[in-house]
Amino acid sequence: MTYPLVHDLAADGIPVAVTCGLLGFTRQAFYAWRAAPVSERDLVDAYAMNAAFEVHRDDPGFGYRFIADELADAGHALSERRVWKICSRAGIVSAHSRTRGRAKRPGPPVHDDLVERDFTATGPNRLWLTDITEHPTSEGKLYLCAVKDVWSRRIVGYSIDVRMTSHLAVDALEMAVARRGPAAVAGCIVHADRGSQFRSRPYVAALHRHGLAGSMGRVASSADNAAMESFFALLQKNVLNSRRWDTRDQLRLAIVTWTERTYHRRRRQRALGKLTPIEFETINRAAHAA
Repeated sequence: MTYPLVHDLAADGIPVAVTCGLLGFTRQAFYAWRAAPVSERDLVDAYAMNAAFEVHRDDPGFGYRFIADELADAGHALSERRVWKICSRAGIVSAHSRTRGRAKRPGPPVHDDLVERDFTATGPNRLWLTDITEHPTSEGKLYLCAVKDVWSRRIVGYSIDVRMTSHLAVDALEMAVARRGPAAVAGCIVHADRGSQFRSRPYVAALHRHGLAGSMGRVASSADNAAMESFFALLQKNVLNSRRWDTRDQLRLAIVTWTERTYHRRRRQRALGKLTPIEFETINRAAHAA
């Protein structure tokens, strides 16, 4: 709404006709607005629209239902239907909805590709990979974001939630930093694809807060996916396909149990000299530190 701007400039001595001409509407429209200012409902909608833009900017994948939940948490008492109308007027649409029925096009990178498909590391916390996968249950989908240290192939951080938002990626990153220690991870490269969660402001802010270097892969780079998909493929084979999952809590517990007990401590990997990730780190960390 630009009418208040005309009113403020008029108070500073700029003629209404001049401002209206520059902004592209008539003086009659301005005077009609001044005679009947914005209603309370329009004012509430305007504040809600501004908040919706902020939510969508942080998480482009959010649709109006998720935005309605976020607005409710922020104190905006609006129905889902009203939030839908606000989002429709503002052109706020989930990034996933835009690509439905077509090949998904990756968004623009917010980091350079610092890895260039060389997925090797000479020590711990030099290069981390992160990605998100989804898994079905009878209650609905469950999303997992994992962070893998390339050096030992250990999953150093993960987050599981019912929504695929930037908070999912941030929580996994925060867990990885807490496990490894803030001082030990400074300068570590964190490589991801161009998903909206990894391009969001909260995620980029988390990288900067911990002194991590963000990196993003190229378009249609199968090598980028393969480096992280090896873990997800094992998870799919050993957990997800093992039975039908009735509840999200059942699957959540199974994912954590298999990751921490089996993948980290029992599954030996040829790339690690037939050691488990925990054994590899235990044997090599002292030698690497020396």
